[in-house]
Amino acid sequence: MTAIHEKFIQSLLFDLPEKPGVYLMKDTDGHIVYVGKAVVLKNRVRQYFLPSLKEERTKAMVAAICSFDYIITLTEKDALSLEANLIKKHKPRYNILLKDDKQAPYIRINTKQKFPYIEIVRRVKNDGALYFGPYFFDTRITDIIEVVKSVYKIRACPRQFFSKSRECLNYHINLCFAPCQGKITQEDYKKNLDKAVNFLSGKDNDAQKIIEEKMVTASEKEEFERAMQYRDQLLMLKKLKSKAVGELGRSQDLDAIAFCEDGSYGGVSVVIVRGGKLMGAKNFPVQGASIADEDGIRQFLTAYYATADAPSEIVLQKSFDTAALEEYLEGIRGKKVTISFPQKAIKKKLLAMAEENARDCLIKSIDRQKREEEMSVGAAKRLGEILQIPYPRRIECYDISHLSGTDMVASGVCFIDGVAAKKEYRRYKIKTVEGVDDFASLAEVIGRRMNRAANENAIEETEAKWELPDLIVIDGGKGQLSFAHAAMQTAGFNIPMIALAEKKEDIYLLGKSEPLVLPKESFALKLLQRVRDEAHRFALGYHHKLRSKRMRK
Repeated sequence: MTAIHEKFIQSLLFDLPEKPGVYLMKDTDGHIVYVGKAVVLKNRVRQYFLPSLKEERTKAMVAAICSFDYIITLTEKDALSLEANLIKKHKPRYNILLKDDKQAPYIRINTKQKFPYIEIVRRVKNDGALYFGPYFFDTRITDIIEVVKSVYKIRACPRQFFSKSRECLNYHINLCFAPCQGKITQEDYKKNLDKAVNFLSGKDNDAQKIIEEKMVTASEKEEFERAMQYRDQLLMLKKLKSKAVGELGRSQDLDAIAFCEDGSYGGVSVVIVRGGKLMGAKNFPVQGASIADEDGIRQFLTAYYATADAPSEIVLQKSFDTAALEEYLEGIRGKKVTISFPQKAIKKKLLAMAEENARDCLIKSIDRQKREEEMSVGAAKRLGEILQIPYPRRIECYDISHLSGTDMVASGVCFIDGVAAKKEYRRYKIKTVEGVDDFASLAEVIGRRMNRAANENAIEETEAKWELPDLIVIDGGKGQLSFAHAAMQTAGFNIPMIALAEKKEDIYLLGKSEPLVLPKESFALKLLQRVRDEAHRFALGYHHKLRSKRMRK
C-alpha cells in the first residue's frame, strides 16, 4: 500500500460512524470483493487495516482493497439481512459462496387444504405447510411416500375434486381413499392424515405392524409380487429406525455444523438430524473466504439457511454472540431457532461426526479446487502476463454464424474470472451487411457493442449497464481482428483485442505480423479455446433457431 493510498484509506476510516451497518470492500476497478456486517462500523472496518493482522486470506483481501463504502442500518439484525442480500447480488470473491445448489428432497403437506396431499419438493418455503426431511443416505423419498400411501391412504396427487367420473388406480389397489370422489369424509381423512404426520415426524411406530399384516395377507392370497413390495417397505422402515440417535428425543430436530480449513481452503459439513433420526450430511468446499472466524460462520449460516429448512437447534463448535443471528434465522424461517455450543453428550458426538466430514471434504476438494483455480483465475492471470495487459477479469468473445449468407447472426459471450457468465451473453442479428462478409459483420457487431457502452457511460444511472470488457477475443485471424479493432476505435474505445484462429490455434495480436503460439497444454490457451468454442456454440444455436423459424413459415 503506497503512502498516498494509505492516507486515503485512513481518511475513510476517520469518517466511519459508530453505528451498525454493512461495509463493501472494493478493488482498484471498483468491483466489490467483500461484504461484511458490523455492530459498530468504525470499530470493525478499522480492524482490517491494523498492523497486527495475521490471517493469510484476510491479508490477501486487504491487499486487494482500494476503497470501501458502507451502509448504515438501524439494528444489527437489519445489517445481517442486508449483508446476505448484497452477497447474493454481488457474489464477492472473498465471501463464502455456496456453489452446491442441489437441494435434498422434502415431503410437503399443505394442511390448509380440505383434503391435503403429499408431494416432493426441493425448496422449503415459509408458507404454513408441513415439511419433512431432508432425506439423504440410501433411503429413497419415493419409498417413504409409498409407505404413507400403503398404511394411511393419503392421496399423492393434486387432482381437482369431482372433476372426473371415476376413481384413479390408487383407490382400486387400496392406496387412496379417493376423497376427490367423496369416498371419505373430511373428518375421517384428517384422522389418517394426523397419523401420517406422526409417522413422518418419528412419533408413530404403527406403520411396521400394519405392513407386516398386509404382507402376511398378500402371501396367504398368493399375491407374491405385492408381498415382496411390502417386504421391501419393511426393510426401508428398518433402515430408518437404525438411524435414530438414541439419546435425542423423537421430535428433536437439529443441525450439527463443523468448519475446517488449512489457511487457503476450507470445508464445511452439516450433519442433519430430523425427528431424532440421522438423515445424512451435506458437505461444502470453500475457497477464498475465511470460515474460521465469526464472520465466516455467520455468512455460511445466512447463505445456507436462505434455501434450507432451519431446525429448532443449530449446534456449532466455537462460541460467540448469536442473539442477532438467532433473531434473523427466526425471521426468515418463521420459527424459533436456538444456536448452542455443546461440550459433552450426544450433541458433542454429532459435532465430532461433522468435523470428520468437514476434514474429509477439505482433503478431497483441495486438488480439485486448485486445478479449477488454475484453469480459471490462474489461467486468466497467466493470459494477462503473456499479452502484457492488466488482469483480464472480464473476457468477451465474438463469432459470426451463417449458412451461405442466410440468417447472418453473431454471438457475444462473456467469461468473468475465467468462468462463463451466461447472464452476460448477447445475440445479434446482422442488420447492415448484405451477402457473405464476416469482416464487415464483425465490425457491425463490435460497433454496436461499443456504441451501447458509450451511450450508457453518458448516462449516470442506467438499470442494465453493460460493463466494458478487459479483453476482447475475435474468432478468426488477421482480417477479422483488423476490422473489429477499427470499429472499436471508431466508437472511441481502446480495449485490448486479439484473434484466435481455429485451425492452428494461432493468436493474432495487433501490430504483430507473426502469430503467438502457445503450448497445447497451456491453461491460458485452454481458456481462450473455451471462450472461443462457447461463442461458436452460442452463435450456431441462434442461427439454427432463426433458420428453423424461417423454414416453418
